[in-house]
Amino acid sequence: MGKASRRKRQTDGAPKAKRAPFVARPFEGLADEADWVAMREILPAATARINVVVPEGLEVDGTPVPAGEREVTLVTVLPGAMPAVHRDNGDVLVAMQSRTSSGDASRDVAQSLLTALVAEPGTSVTSVRPATADTPRMQDLVAEGQRLEVEVQEDFGFWLGEDATEEQRAALEQMNENAVPMERVEGAPSAYWCLMTGRAYIRWILGEDEDTATRAVARLQAAGGHTLGEDTKLLGAFRANGLLVPVIEVDPQAEPSSHAEALAELQARYEQAAASDEPLTLPERKARDGLVSRQVTLR
Repeated sequence: MGKASRRKRQTDGAPKAKRAPFVARPFEGLADEADWVAMREILPAATARINVVVPEGLEVDGTPVPAGEREVTLVTVLPGAMPAVHRDNGDVLVAMQSRTSSGDASRDVAQSLLTALVAEPGTSVTSVRPATADTPRMQDLVAEGQRLEVEVQEDFGFWLGEDATEEQRAALEQMNENAVPMERVEGAPSAYWCLMTGRAYIRWILGEDEDTATRAVARLQAAGGHTLGEDTKLLGAFRANGLLVPVIEVDPQAEPSSHAEALAELQARYEQAAASDEPLTLPERKARDGLVSRQVTLR
């Protein structure tokens, strides 16, 4: 019997899993959505502990997932771009920036999480089956009322547990050498300062949908209120997981915390502009078109 015939016999009668639908704004509905996007797209080294509740009846490759509530740690990345790790001591680390991509980042993270939960302690999860339409989303698993409290890390030391291998330690050293310094800036719900090749930037993640955010920033730009003051410049914006991320260049000699007051004032102006339903004026439309032409989509 040929390979094609054998495959046909193995799959006959078994319902084919539907592909996960594309979701342009995958973390919508989660508390602190902007910080979920930051963990997925912006931050190089960060962690966040969350509680998840696994319902009865979930399986991964035929293995039941232990039901109930437990704490897991979301991390930006793991060595070798691994999706997850189940450590010897029972700790579970799940990478937000893994290679898996079904078109719905929320399902991708959930699939990595569930796969790690069924793995034996001491297991590095090096691959995960693609999420399907039947895979829960993180919105289905995160415990009610759970906030995402992101801890920006100076390096990737969170990789190492008691079961760390020499290969992982070597990867850690290499990653630490290339780590981009980043710090959270108070004054806005989600904003992060970074230093790259001697220049400093604030990546300001806006919580509204892309269109609303773009119009609001355009209103600010047309009115001259779109920066943090003198010696700062709006360079453009990223589109990331359905949200807009303006990038403002700031003085690299200034402490990141020194921008907090000006950022709070900018956030207040932005919220007022976002609430306006007035048609854009000609200068505002020109500003919007300029923003759109300079936007870059992450992933």
